[in-house]
Amino acid sequence: MIARILPAALILTACTAVGPEYQQPTAPIAARFASGGATTIGEVSAQRWWLAFNDTVLNTLVDRGLAQNLDVQSALSRVAEAQASARATGMSAQISGTISGSAMRSGGDAIAPLTTRQAGFAPALIIDLFGGTARAREQALAQLEAAQLDVGTARLAYLSSLVSTYIDLRYYQQALAISRQTIASRRETLALVQRQERAGTATALSVAQSQASLDEARASLPSLEQGFYSATYAIATLLAEPVQTLQPMLERGAAQPTARGNARAGVPAELLRNRPDVRSAERTYAAAVANVGVAEADLYPSLSLGGTITTSGGTTWSFGPSLSIPVLNQPVLRANRDRAIAQAKQAELTWKAAVLSAVEEVQVAQSDLSRNARAVAATRRSVNSYTQVVTLSRQTYQAGTTTLLDLLESQRSLATANLSLASVTRDLAASWARVQIASGKGWAIGGK
Repeated sequence: MIARILPAALILTACTAVGPEYQQPTAPIAARFASGGATTIGEVSAQRWWLAFNDTVLNTLVDRGLAQNLDVQSALSRVAEAQASARATGMSAQISGTISGSAMRSGGDAIAPLTTRQAGFAPALIIDLFGGTARAREQALAQLEAAQLDVGTARLAYLSSLVSTYIDLRYYQQALAISRQTIASRRETLALVQRQERAGTATALSVAQSQASLDEARASLPSLEQGFYSATYAIATLLAEPVQTLQPMLERGAAQPTARGNARAGVPAELLRNRPDVRSAERTYAAAVANVGVAEADLYPSLSLGGTITTSGGTTWSFGPSLSIPVLNQPVLRANRDRAIAQAKQAELTWKAAVLSAVEEVQVAQSDLSRNARAVAATRRSVNSYTQVVTLSRQTYQAGTTTLLDLLESQRSLATANLSLASVTRDLAASWARVQIASGKGWAIGGK
C-alpha cells in the first residue's frame, strides 16, 4: 500500500508553488558617474588595491586583520548559521518520524515472571501541495547568499577602517617629524639671536620673541603624539591584537602612503555586481519575495501521509492521509500574507536605496580625489616658495637688512605649509582608497 501511495505523493509535491515569482529589480542609474568616464572595470572583487601604496607594513596589517578581525569573524559565523537553516528546508522539512522501543519485566508471588517487548515506527510525509516548503527553501538559500555577501561587506568595512587609520597614523608621524624640524630650526634662530645679544646687536626683546616662537613649536608635539597613539590603538582593535605586539612595528618611521595605481571606478551599472552590500540587499529582497509564497501557502489546505508500525507479540500497522483545512484563522493568515507583501516591498526599496547610496559614494570619492590632487600640487608649490623665503630671510637678517620678526614669520609660514602638505597628502591617499572601497574592490580576498 505504501508503495502505491508514495509515487502519488511525489507528484503532488511537484505542484506549482503559489506566491509571486521573483523578478530581478531595477533602479534608475546613469550611464556614467558624474566625474567618471564610460570605461568598464569588470570583476574587481579580488583586486588587492592597497598594494599600490607599496607599503610592506600596511600589507602585513591587511593580511593579519582579514584573518582576525572580529566583525569579519562574526559575519562568517552568520554564514554557518544560514547554512544550518538552509539544511532544515526542502525535503528535510517534509519528512519526519520516530522509532520507539521498550522492554518491561513483570511478575509477582503467584505470577510467573514475564518480559514484554514493544517496538514502534511512526513515519510522516508532508505533501507540499501549494509549494510552501519550496518557497521556504528559496527563502533560506537567498538568505544564505545574503549572509555570504555580508562577509564581503564586513571585509570592505575592515579595509576602509584599517587603511584610513593607517594613513592617519603615518600623517601624525610626518607631522611630528616636521614639528621637530621646526623646533630645531627655531632653536638655531634662538642661538643666533642670543649670540647677537651678547655682541650688543640684538635686544632682550628679540631673545624673548625667539624663545616664544620655539615654545610655540614645542607645544604642538603632545596633540600630534596623541593622534599617533590613538591610531595605533585603533589598528590593534581592528586586528584583535594587543597593542604591544604592533607598537614597535608602527613606531618605526615610514613615508606617508601615496597611491600610484589608477582610480577607475567603472560605470554605475557595475556596482550591482561589484558591491557586496548591494548584492546582499538584492538577495534579501529575493528572500522576502519567497516569504510571500510561504505565507500564501499557509492559506490553503495541507496534506500529510503518516502511519505507525508496532510490534508487541504480533505486528500491527496503520497508514493514511491527513488533511488540514485552515478555516477559522483565515483573517490571521491573510494578515500574515499582507505583512509579507509589505516586507517584500520594503526590501525592494532598501535595495534601490543601496544602489543609489553606492553611486553617491563613488561620485563623492571621485570628486574628493580630483580636488585633493590639485590641493597637493598647489601646497607643494607653496612649500617650495616658503623654503626660498626662509633662506633669503635668514641671510638678510644676518646682514642686518631684515628684522627678526620677518625671519620668524617666514619660518612660521614654512612650518604651516609643510604641515598643510602632510595633511593634503593624507587626504589624497584617503580619497584614493575610498574610490577603491566604493567601487567594491578587494572584498573577495580570503574567499567569497
